[in-house]
Amino acid sequence: MNLSKNFTLEEMTVSEYADRNNLNNEPNDEILGEMKRLAEFLEKVRTIFDRPIHINSAFRSQEVNKAIGGQKNSQHCKGQAADIRISGLTPDQIVRNIIASGLEYDQIIREFNSWVHLSIPAKNAKARKMALIIDKSGVKPFE
Repeated sequence: MNLSKNFTLEEMTVSEYADRNNLNNEPNDEILGEMKRLAEFLEKVRTIFDRPIHINSAFRSQEVNKAIGGQKNSQHCKGQAADIRISGLTPDQIVRNIIASGLEYDQIIREFNSWVHLSIPAKNAKARKMALIIDKSGVKPFE
């Protein structure tokens, strides 16, 4: 099932952990609606870079999120976040270009200098435009 032109439900729900541990990682209808909004947002990101986006992780059920040690209030569980990579670009390049684009993201986080967490605000909420770095030393602002 396509959520948008270039993003499918399958790629936005894939979880090796869930598969290995026989955990349900299927969104309900409300979350599916949020995932469609996220996919449309990712289409805008894809346009900025004119390249495909690789989804490391997007939707996570509460059960999967808890099992992998995710934050209890994770936007991944709401269908509002994806961890991405773009071939040929560093996480810093991705973050800087998205910030400069003016897109209404909620959070953009360079995580462990390996991928970028990108989230959208909840429906009818204002984008917080939080830009952070998370690494083994903790959390700090992206500068």
